[in-house]
Amino acid sequence: MILPFSISFIIRYIIALIAIAFYTLIERKFLGYFQLRKGPNKVGIAGIPQPFADAIKLFVKEQSIPLSSNRSPFIIAPVLGLILTLIL
Repeated sequence: MILPFSISFIIRYIIALIAIAFYTLIERKFLGYFQLRKGPNKVGIAGIPQPFADAIKLFVKEQSIPLSSNRSPFIIAPVLGLILTLIL
């Protein structure tokens, strides 16, 4: 019984993240129209794949870690912030 619940939980989070990505796309479109430009339309037809391109760019981008910093909190802090945001 735990397995179907966890799969449902994961599917809900994935759907929520995709919805947020497209909300961001709509927001960018409106801001583009407010500034008298077309908005994000570089990727695909009408910019629909733009949120996926942003996500790929985010995950592929090289991470720079300052040499004189404590490495574990530097990496764990954003992950912890995301987890706390998704929980609440």
